[in-house]
Amino acid sequence: MIKLKFFGLGGQGIVTAAKTLSEAVSIYEEEYAITVPAYGHERRGAPVNTSIMIDSKPVLLNCFVYEPEIVLVSDASFLTREIDIGAGISGNAVLVLNTGDEGIAGQFKEKFGFKEVYYADATRIAVKNIRRNIPNSAMLGVLARTGIVKIESVMAAVKSTFGTKAGSANADAAKEAYDETGKI
Repeated sequence: MIKLKFFGLGGQGIVTAAKTLSEAVSIYEEEYAITVPAYGHERRGAPVNTSIMIDSKPVLLNCFVYEPEIVLVSDASFLTREIDIGAGISGNAVLVLNTGDEGIAGQFKEKFGFKEVYYADATRIAVKNIRRNIPNSAMLGVLARTGIVKIESVMAAVKSTFGTKAGSANADAAKEAYDETGKI
């Protein structure tokens, strides 16, 4: 079983990204996944997180992830927020980060102890492709670089989630982010 934790701000589409990832692996890769969002009455801009578990057999757990192997962070402001995005990680944990700045990616790696960091400027890519500051699909493209899901599966799930017109634009954002992903 692979355990993931997504962190973002309300309005960035973190819960939708997690559900779309679950669809990508469940429908297009014949795996099993469960998504457990952690949000309530949060407003736009408030921190939110979502837990995802993926396995080759049915996932019978329905709980939050406390020891993630992959952490996705859709806003670099988490570097200075009082939220420990590295809580429960092991020495092999991977970070997927929304930043175009390798220096910031390095700061996250050092501060929280991630083994590897995959990063791209998902916000810029989202604004370019969907004309909105909602980096969720682009972040799934960065996540695909880790090998946990194929970019083709992400693109198909994004198109399914968002419909024809918005789906194509979001799939383009995912592919562009995939192509532009850096790694340290």
